[in-house]
Amino acid sequence: MQFGLVEMFQAMGPVAKAVSFILIALSIISLYMLIERSLAYRKAKSKSREIAPKLAELMRSGQIKEALALASKKEYKGSHLARVTAAGITEFTEGRAAGITFEEQLQTTERGCDRAASVFNQELKKGLSILATIATSAPFIGLFGTISGIINAFKGMALTGSGGIGAVAGGIAEALVTTAFGIGVAIIALWCYNYLNTKVEVYDAEMANTTSQVIDFFVRRGNK
Repeated sequence: MQFGLVEMFQAMGPVAKAVSFILIALSIISLYMLIERSLAYRKAKSKSREIAPKLAELMRSGQIKEALALASKKEYKGSHLARVTAAGITEFTEGRAAGITFEEQLQTTERGCDRAASVFNQELKKGLSILATIATSAPFIGLFGTISGIINAFKGMALTGSGGIGAVAGGIAEALVTTAFGIGVAIIALWCYNYLNTKVEVYDAEMANTTSQVIDFFVRRGNK
């Protein structure tokens, strides 16, 4: 008997085959999340690079309303820097219109930036919980196939009345394949999760820096 992947799959029981299909689906989901999130992060990066110098120039020249209008444009909705800057300017101008003190204006500006950063952080993390779930559950899903394979091995022994390698080889191979498959899918999902989570941390740092820059700008500008 040949023992290639096709032959082993054909020899698998229904439980092991179902486990294999589930693990294949989970691996496809993991790769899809990696591609989808990477494209979203690339968009945020490119849009932020495009708008950052424009916002800096407008704010240095004191054109606050123009900076707010630019940062609020629909085309820059995917930019984390634009979202944080727009939130900070909005809170500062509304605080000034409400007649609160300058220190309170700065505090509301910082809170506004933090809220915008928090919302965008959740958007960046969209789907990462799925990857974390796949990474932790895939080995246990593969374990179902392992148990099925061992059961089939014992069935082979019972049918042949002996414990020879020919009687148990199919079941043992089934158990090992599903175990390895489950671990492989978990590794893929974990790598994808760690890679994307690192990207999110970078964007969080950039949003924190933007918040600081917006506050510093209004401090230097004073209550004008």
